[in-house]
This record gives sequence, structure tokens and C-alpha cells, in this order.
Amino acid sequence: MNDVVAEARELMRSIIQRVATGPELSKDIEQEEARAGMLAVLDGYIDPVQSAIYLIGLRMKRETPEENRGILEAIIDRTDRVTADVDELVDIGDPYDGYNRTLPASPFLPAVMAACGVPAVSHGMETVSPKFGVTHRQIMRAAGKNDSLTPQQAADQIADVNVGWAYVDQSQFCKKLNDLTDFRTLVIKRPPITTVETETMPIKARGKTHHVCGYVHKPYPPVYAMLAAHSGFDSALLVRGIEGGVIPSLRQPGKLFSFKGETVVREADPSPQELGFSHDLRAVPVPESCKQETGGIDEVTGDYNRDALAKAAVEAGLAALGGEKSMTYDALVYGGANILWHLGRHDELSDAADAVRAVLDSGEALKRFNASV
Repeated sequence: MNDVVAEARELMRSIIQRVATGPELSKDIEQEEARAGMLAVLDGYIDPVQSAIYLIGLRMKRETPEENRGILEAIIDRTDRVTADVDELVDIGDPYDGYNRTLPASPFLPAVMAACGVPAVSHGMETVSPKFGVTHRQIMRAAGKNDSLTPQQAADQIADVNVGWAYVDQSQFCKKLNDLTDFRTLVIKRPPITTVETETMPIKARGKTHHVCGYVHKPYPPVYAMLAAHSGFDSALLVRGIEGGVIPSLRQPGKLFSFKGETVVREADPSPQELGFSHDLRAVPVPESCKQETGGIDEVTGDYNRDALAKAAVEAGLAALGGEKSMTYDALVYGGANILWHLGRHDELSDAADAVRAVLDSGEALKRFNASV
């Protein structure tokens, strides 16, 4: 055992003794300790049992801002971060554990933003706990796209004036974190990794880079804004979205927080009806055809067939990109309008929604999607 490994293991022993001693006696650790501990986990220096205790210990006592920043720093340290040759870039950080209750439209949002003149990137992974839902990667693959672009290949595609968007997978931009996927399945509960990984920023603009992510629970917007600012984003849009994603309910009033650094500069409570949507459901339901065939329910995928759900999402997404009116079309209008509003391209959400409808109805969004590899 070399000195680096021995030192990392001794530090982890000290950290566990402090963070995993129960609800009343557990102590917080310093930001640099959280960073060093997470680096040791990523680099494979720590036994999986101790790694799990470290992450769940932090979670059970509730992570401090310093601890979350330290874990994020460690992940960034092991991330292949590249710069796209564009002045401005929107980073769409949908939940890495995907969707398992609705048919997602958000994987098609980067192409919509590109058609609106705003280069965009989304990122994620194959699937992960706790939801094991259908992800951007699965949907890109079902659409015949390259789901394994290197960060540089993705950056080049974003800079291509005829494309303007890309998907980049965690297996390509942070392999050491992606290698923990099976470990995270065994941990079962949501670790601090889940909170911070969408703020990694694998691709940034030469100018301004803006982060967009969703949330469910009310305390999270300032947490995500703090992490986005620490990662280096110029701004962040926090959306109370379906399944924690970036598109709000199509039935109920939404909630948007537009951050500059850690300060809210604008907020809105958009009504779907005011934007021209009228639906009885919050989001696109999972088609009956995606339900599992007889033979039992898979403990990971649940009661639906993930491949079938991805294909159904592609069918609905391509139709919406081509201007066909549907709930998926309205979801893309809503998601895109929120981003244009956040960027200041339109003062009113209704005007932003009309701008998105224009690129869908003209076929420009579909053209951008089809132009990608």
C-alpha cells in the first residue's frame, strides 16, 4: 500500500467516525475533507462498505453546503470538461435516474433550443437508482443517435451551426463516477452524488453557460443554485417539474426561479392555461403498450418495458418536433419557453411560447434533431 492510499484510508476512517454516529452525535466535516473523501471513493482507494457508510452517513445526518460542494469538486476533478466554440450554452440537467411514471419530452428540448438560436446540451447515464427510469441516453439510442459521443465530439456538434445541440453521457465525461453505478444500486437510498452530479458541467461555452434543472421538494432550489454557481455556471433556472425534470405540469400552475449566482433575480408562477395548454393530465402518460408482458415485474424496471417506453418517447418526440400537436408538443413549448424567458430573450412567457411554437411548426426543430449524429 502506497502512502497516498494509506492516507486516504486513514482520512475515511476519521470521517466515518464523525458522520455516522447517529442523529444527535454525528458531526459535519469540512469541504476539503468531503472532497478528499469523494476522490478516494472515485479512485477506488476505499472499501465499498466504507464508501457506502461515508455517503449514507452524510445523507442521514443531512449534508451541509460545504459537504455538497466538496463532493461536487471531487467529481469535477475527475470530469473531462471541454469548451464548445459558442458564445452561449444551455446545460439541461434532467434527473439521471430518468422517468418511470410519464413519457418524457425533455430529451428533445436541446434540439428545440438550438432551433431557437440557443446551443444546448443534455447529459445523463444509462440508468441508476433509485428510480431506474427511462433516461435521455436510452431515448437517444432508440432514436438512432450516438449515445457515446466523447465530450469533444459533443462540443464540436454543438458548435456546428447546422446542429447546435448534443447529448453527452457520464460514461464518457466522468468514467470513474459512472463505474460506481452498480455500487449505487446496492446502496439503494439516494446518496449525495445524486444531488450534485447534474451540476458537473461536462461542456461549457467560451462565453456564458446556463444551467437548467428541475426539483420536487421546496428546499432544493437554493441548494441547486449554490452548486451551479460553485460549478461555474453563469446562471441557473430551477423548475418545479414532473418527476423532478425540467418541464412543469401541463395541468397545474408551475414554479420557476431564475438565479444569478445564488440570488433569485426573477421568479414566475406560470399557468398552463395562460400559455395555451388545456390538459386533464400533468404530463404524457405511459402508453398501455409499454406495460410489461406476462412473466412478472422486473425489480429494477418496474411494471413497464423500458425499451418500449423509450421507443414510444421517440415516436412522440419526433412528431412534436415536426409540428404535430400533442401533449409532447405542449411540453416542449412549455420547457423551451421557460428557458427563453430565463435567458431574457422574451420578457413574457407567452411570447417565448409563441417563439418555440414557430420553430416546431416550421420543422426547424426536427431538422436540427435529424442533423445530429
